[in-house]
Amino acid sequence: MNPVRLRAHIRGAVQGVGFRPYIYLLASEFGLSGFVINTPQGVVVESEGETAQVEAFLRTLPERRPPLSLIDRIEIEHIPLQGGHGFEIRQSEASGDPAALIMADIATCADCLRELRDPADRRYRYPFLNCTHCGPRFTILERLPYDRPNTAMKRFAMCAVCRAEYENPRDRRFHAQPVACPACGPQLALWDADGKTCSERDQALAEAAQAIRDGRIVAVKGLGGFHLMADARNRNAVLRLRARKRREEKPFAMMYPHLDRVLEDCVVGDVERRLLESPECPIVLLARRADATAIAEEVAPGAPRFGVMLPATPLHHLLMEALGFPVVATSGNLSEEPICIDEHEARRRLGGIAECFLVHDRPIVRHADDSIAHVVRGRAALLRRARGYAPLPVRVGEDGPPTAAFGGHLKNTVAVSKQDRVFLSQHIGDLETTQAFDAFLEAGAALRRLYAIDPVLVACDSHPDYLSARHARGLGLPVVEVQHHYAHVLACMAEHGLPGPVLGVAWDGTGHGPDGTVWGGEFLRAERGGYVRVARVRPFPLPGGDAAVREPRRAAQGLLYALWGGDAVDCANHAPGRAFEDHERKAVRRMLERGVNAPMTSSAGRLFDGAAAICGLRMRNAYEGQAAMLFEYAARRAGPPQGRYRLSLREADGLLELDWAAMVAAIVEDAAAGRAVEAIASEFHDALARGILEVARHVGLPEVVLGGGCFQNALLTEWTADRLEGAGFRVFWPEQVPANDGGIALGQTLHAMRCAQT
Repeated sequence: MNPVRLRAHIRGAVQGVGFRPYIYLLASEFGLSGFVINTPQGVVVESEGETAQVEAFLRTLPERRPPLSLIDRIEIEHIPLQGGHGFEIRQSEASGDPAALIMADIATCADCLRELRDPADRRYRYPFLNCTHCGPRFTILERLPYDRPNTAMKRFAMCAVCRAEYENPRDRRFHAQPVACPACGPQLALWDADGKTCSERDQALAEAAQAIRDGRIVAVKGLGGFHLMADARNRNAVLRLRARKRREEKPFAMMYPHLDRVLEDCVVGDVERRLLESPECPIVLLARRADATAIAEEVAPGAPRFGVMLPATPLHHLLMEALGFPVVATSGNLSEEPICIDEHEARRRLGGIAECFLVHDRPIVRHADDSIAHVVRGRAALLRRARGYAPLPVRVGEDGPPTAAFGGHLKNTVAVSKQDRVFLSQHIGDLETTQAFDAFLEAGAALRRLYAIDPVLVACDSHPDYLSARHARGLGLPVVEVQHHYAHVLACMAEHGLPGPVLGVAWDGTGHGPDGTVWGGEFLRAERGGYVRVARVRPFPLPGGDAAVREPRRAAQGLLYALWGGDAVDCANHAPGRAFEDHERKAVRRMLERGVNAPMTSSAGRLFDGAAAICGLRMRNAYEGQAAMLFEYAARRAGPPQGRYRLSLREADGLLELDWAAMVAAIVEDAAAGRAVEAIASEFHDALARGILEVARHVGLPEVVLGGGCFQNALLTEWTADRLEGAGFRVFWPEQVPANDGGIALGQTLHAMRCAQT
C-alpha cells in the first residue's frame, strides 16, 4: 500500500462546460476518494488513493477533458492523507480573487436538439432547454463563480425533476446553471406594437412565425439581445425594414433553418461549414450562387456574398423549423445604437420598426451581437468578435500589471488584463450615440467587476478627440497613449505570439499620426520596445477631411490634384468631376489649393475609395467602406491580373514611400478608355500586393504582420500573403481578433503592460 493525496488547481475555461461531473466520473473510474469544487480561480481537485492510480488519474484528466473546456495549467501539490470513501462534488467557494475563465455563450448541442424534437421528451419544443454542453453563459452571468445564484436564472426556482437532474453527477444537466423546463423555467410571449400580450408559450412562437410569413417585421429576444426578423424572400418586407432601421444599403445578415437550405443559395467550403455548425455559430460570409434568385436583392444589394448563420438557440431552431425559409436577422437597434436586451427597452426603441415582439422573461445581463467570420486562405478569421467568442482571453506570454484599455472610436471593444491574459469585451460598435457610449462604459465596468480587476494604468488611442481616449484620460490613472497603427500590429503579434521585430503593415481608413497628418498606409518595424515608421503610402490631400470618408469622390479629387493640380479637379471629363456640381468642384479646388480642410493622408483605405470613384463605381458611401468593398467584389469577378499597374518605391522625408502615381494615372486612362471596372480592380489589388512585397524586401525582416481594416479584404490579404510567402517571408494576419478596430484594445493593453515594466 502506497497511498497519496494530491491537490490539483486547474485554471482555464473549466466552469460551465461539464468539468466537475467529468472529474467526478473519472475519479470514480480510478477508485479514488476526494472532491472537486469550483472556486473563483478555477477548479480544485483533491484525489486520494494508491499512488499509481492517482497519477494515472491526473495524466488522463487533460486528455479526456470535455470538448468545450480549456485547461491553461494544472498546479499540483502533495497534502496530508485524509482517508474517507468515495468522491464528491462540493458546493462552490465564492472567496478569493476571480481567475476562472468565463465561458462564452454556446450554441445548442446535438443532445438537446434531439430532446427538443422528441414528442416523448418532457422538454419537447421548450425554447430554453440546455445542458452543461450548451446554452447561455456570458450573457446571463452577474459574477463568478459560475453558479445559478450568480446568474439571471436565480429568479427561476427549479422544479423537483430539474433539481434531481441538477444534483445527479451522472446526468448531462448536473450543475447546468441555466437548467429549466416548461414547468419551472422562462416562457415566451408575443406582444403587439403597444406591448399588449397577444399569446404565450408555443402559441406565441406559432403566431410570430405566421407574422413573418405574412410579411411583418418581428423583434425576437434571443440570447444576447434582439434580432429584427423579416422574410428574406419578401422584397417589400426587406425594404420596409431598411427604411425603418435607417440602413439604406448595407447588407443584412440572414438566418437559415438548416445547412441544406444554405447550400441552395451559397457556396460552402469545409471551413465555412465547420464555422456554421460550430458551438460559436457566427455569421459566416459566403459566396452567393448565381441561381440564388429566391432571396430578395435588397437583402444584400450589389454584394456577391451573403452573411449567413444557423440557429444558435432552441428558440431560433423552433422558429426557423416553423418557417422553413431564410429570414433577415439583423441586430435589434437603430443605426449607430447598441443592440436592445430588455423587452421594455426594445418596445420603446424598436417600436417604430417592429410590428410585434416575441419576448421571454429570462433577463439578459449584457448584450452580445452575433459574431462575424470569413475564410482567408483556408483559415477562419473574425470580423466581429462577440457571441460565442467573448470574453475568452488572449494569452500574451508575459505578465504585467492590471491594465484597462479603451480601444478606438469605431467598432469599439475594450479590454482588461490580468497577469498574462487580456480579456477582450464583446463588440460594442461605433461610439456615435449616447446609448453606444453608455454600452461602452458598461462593457468595461462588467469586465473589471467580473474579474475583480482594479487597473493601475489605462491605455487608449493617441487621437486627441476620440471619446474612448477622453474617457481614459479622465479616470485619474496613469495613461499610456498608443499610436493607432502600432496597436493594430501589436494585436496581431499578441495573437500569434510574435516577440518581434516584425514588419507591420498597418493599412486602414484613418488614424492619428504623431506628425500631425492622417495615417492609414503604414509600414512599421515593430518590436517589444516600440516601433519605427519605415515606410508609408505616398500622402495625398483629402478635401473636406472627414467628409471624404463618406464621399469617395473627394478622395479621388485629392489623388487627381496631387497628380496634376487644380485643373484636373475642376474638370468634368472624368467620373469624380462629373459627380460634383460646378460650384462644388470650385469649392473643392479652393480647399486643395489653399490647404484648408484638406489634410494630408497616407491612408490606404482612402486610396481604395479614390480608385473606386475614378472608375465610377461609387461616389458616396451608404455605409462605412462600401466603395472599397465593391472594388474587392469587382476584382473577384475578373480574370487573373496581368501586372499592368505598379507602385514604385522612392525616398521622401527620410522614409520609403510607396508611390501610387503611375498606377492612378493608368486607372484614369483605362477608365476613360472604357476598360471594365473588374479588370481595373483586379490590377489595383495586384499592384498593392506587389508593392507590399517590395517594401518587405527593402526592410528585410523575415516576419510580416498584416493588420488594419484594409485586411478585412480577403482578396488583398490572400494575394499579399501569396506574394510574401513566395518570396520566403513568414506572414501573419488576424484570425481570432478582428483586423479592424475591434482588435486594437488588445494591442493597446500589451503596450501599456510593457511600458509599466520598463
